[in-house]
Amino acid sequence: MKKSTKNNIITCGIVLVFFIVCGFLSSAGILGSKLSGLLIPIGIYIILSISLNLTVGILGELSLGHAGFMCVGAYVGGVFSILTQDTITVPLIRIILAIIIGGIAAAVFGFLIGIPVLRLRGDYLAIVTLGFGEIIKSIANNIYIAKDINGIHFSFASPVSGTDAASAVDVFKGAQGIKAPQDTTLLLVVVVLMICLIVIMNLVDSKTGRACMAIRDNYIAAQSVGINVTKYRLIAFVVSAAIAGVAGVLYSHSLAVLAPKKFDYNFSILILVFVVLGGLGSMRGSIIATVILYALPEVFRELGDYRMLIYAIVLIVMMLFNNAPYFIALRERIAALPLFQKLKPKKKAVGGESK
Repeated sequence: MKKSTKNNIITCGIVLVFFIVCGFLSSAGILGSKLSGLLIPIGIYIILSISLNLTVGILGELSLGHAGFMCVGAYVGGVFSILTQDTITVPLIRIILAIIIGGIAAAVFGFLIGIPVLRLRGDYLAIVTLGFGEIIKSIANNIYIAKDINGIHFSFASPVSGTDAASAVDVFKGAQGIKAPQDTTLLLVVVVLMICLIVIMNLVDSKTGRACMAIRDNYIAAQSVGINVTKYRLIAFVVSAAIAGVAGVLYSHSLAVLAPKKFDYNFSILILVFVVLGGLGSMRGSIIATVILYALPEVFRELGDYRMLIYAIVLIVMMLFNNAPYFIALRERIAALPLFQKLKPKKKAVGGESK
């Protein structure tokens, strides 16, 4: 078995065991209602962080508009569920269809945005993706959809008028958002999370993933050896957007009301913080960082107002620890200690005996 396959199995096992244990403790009443209520959001945020890690960590491109793709999936899937609530009466079938539709919608937006945007690199790409996220949020703030006996009515920038008062139902109310049926369950989140993990890990270990990492390490060298840079960047970007849309569908079906203001710039930065602190390119690190960084402010509510400040300080410390010459020398001295030398695996000589 390859080392990467073994690491992927271990990562999936850790996630599965974590949610099984937490679910058991929650059902037994040991975990408490406060911590039990964090399990579904944690699962959704993990899906978001591993999807962004595909773009930032594996592809090596900074994207600040990830909340925009989540917003597309959340509202497309949510509107679908509201409109079909009377015809598709089985919640599981309805939300599965909503997940598929929301993911496809986010993937389409990722493809349409990616074609012109991925010609840019570095700070320019970050600025354009940031603008995309803000545009999507602004558009969602001005969409109004209503349903009555005469059909579906759409309006932009002003509430829908002229509907049948007796049968009218507001589907999308602009800045007030939507009220999708709360069909998201912990079991569904865990199943979707495992599927997304498997998809991303297999993509990373495939020819496409190796091409993306080659582009990340040296863009010009990758082009010079015949790698279709635009193709592989677009594939990673679209898959990342689709998975973010899936997370958005689960998110919209887990809240009583979802307003567009939730998907602002700070939301994209929050997911980026999870990815950076967990380690660029490390799916396991993103999962661990998401669990810790999301749960701690919720458990210690008094720190909630200082969440972004704490994240900023931790990011600065991490950058110093990774790049400052003093900390680099300190890590090398620690690694040279006899205790850590004993923990290193012994190399085998040519004849098969250990050195």
